[in-house]
Formats: sequence, C-alpha cells, structure tokens
Amino acid sequence: MSENSVPRRVSRRTLLGSAAAAALTTPLVYGQLTSGAARASAAPRATTLWHPDPSSDGLDAFEGIEADRVGEHPDRKYVVVEDDHYRFNIWKDDRDSTGGGDRQRTESKGMVQDGDALKMTDGQTWTLSYEMFMPTSLHGTSKFTHIFQTKTPADNGGPYITLDLGRSGSKELLRARAYANSGSPDIASTDLAPLRNKWITIEWTFTIGSSGKAAFVCRSGTGSGAPVAVQGSMSGVKMPDQDDYQRPKWGIYRSVESASSDILDTYLLFRNYRASR
Repeated sequence: MSENSVPRRVSRRTLLGSAAAAALTTPLVYGQLTSGAARASAAPRATTLWHPDPSSDGLDAFEGIEADRVGEHPDRKYVVVEDDHYRFNIWKDDRDSTGGGDRQRTESKGMVQDGDALKMTDGQTWTLSYEMFMPTSLHGTSKFTHIFQTKTPADNGGPYITLDLGRSGSKELLRARAYANSGSPDIASTDLAPLRNKWITIEWTFTIGSSGKAAFVCRSGTGSGAPVAVQGSMSGVKMPDQDDYQRPKWGIYRSVESASSDILDTYLLFRNYRASR
C-alpha cells in the first residue's frame, strides 16, 4: 500500500478536572424563608460514557471488527493502533462476504466501555464526536462509500445515518445523510477536497426513534475553536432501536462498482472518540 504522509504527535492523556464546591457563607435561619422563592433547576449535563485510549484499550474499545470476513488475505492488517489513533486499511482487491463481490469493508462496530456495549435506544439523546484524517487516496465515489453508519444489530437493519464520500462529476463531497429516510436526504454536505490530509473534527447528536432527530457538525481542524466547515440538522429522522439498539460503525464500506480510478489502496484514521448522553 502506498503511504501518504500523516502528521504525528505525542499521545494525549485525558485530563479529568474536578470542580471545587463553593462554601455556604450565609447561615440558615429557620422561619425566615422567603415566601414564593424558587430555585432555578439546572439543565442536566451530558455524561461522557465512552472515550477509549487506543494505547490501553486497543480494539477492545469496539464490539468487533468487520474486515476480510472470508479470510482471503490473512497477512493483511486491517485495523491497527498507531500512536494515539486507530488506522483502518483497505486494499482495492478486498471483497466483503456480502453483496456478491460488489463491495468491500473495513469497519469497527459498537462502543465498549469496561467490557459492556453501550446501547443507543429510543428516546435517548446521544452526542458522538471524533477526529478523523482522510488522505488523498480516499476518494469520493459515484456509488456508495460510507465512512460512518448506524445499524440495528438484531435485524441488521439500516443503515439509518451515514457519513458518505460522494461524487458529482469531478466534484467530491462529504455528505451527512438520513439514509433510511425516503430519498436518503442530506443533513449537511460540503466539498471534500479542503478536508483531506489534516485532522478534522466530526460531531453527531442523535435522538433515537422512528421519528428522531440528527445534527451534524464538521470542523476543518481540531479543538472547539476550529472553523466550522459545514453543519446541519434534521427532524423526523428514521433511526429506531427496533427493540434492540442503534449501533455506530466507523471505517470504509464502499461499492467497487464506481470508477476504478476511485477504488484505490487507502486508509482512514480516527482518534479521540467520545460518546456522551
């Protein structure tokens, strides 16, 4: 596989901050409560439930890996840890066990914390964020190329939500889509070219249900101050738990029926995964 230059950096440690409680300085005097006084209730804060460290969690951060499921290339390493990130490799001659030879797949599935799979179910609101690096060799395609999707495991339902690398003529696109809705409409879409060969930040917010909600933000850099490349939101999004759960998947899942010039040996990098509810 030809390698593109990838920036390296020292692995980051997650810093867990602690907030000091403010001391009460006014004594409580019984019988002197103000009539009608009400305390404003603070909105509940999201709790981080998943933030794997590649160096210590490795592939145990996921429910599993789906790549070369028929064992044609046992010498190839499809998902590996490199420094502070995960690398997802794919070769142009890979073929998945589904689709009659028309597709290929290198994906991780699910989120595992302390040995337990996290499950996104109806009525819950989740935020999933991560940083991603796309090289020049990873192209937008005329047929499907998903680099993120959600499915329901028990019935293999979906995909419900996808992040796609698409193509319209010579123009390549990054497309966040409500894939299970009629017509698979875009939640947000932007040019792919300016987002390659650097770390970018992706954030999804989902409310799970048969008529749920989805919001998408892509920043063309890392950190909260990085400029927003594209964002969008949509209600009435079809992403039910199907009496099971919505499970996210990351990696490269693409049709090989696109132009051969777009199906190259390539890779995709992820780091700083985080899921909160």
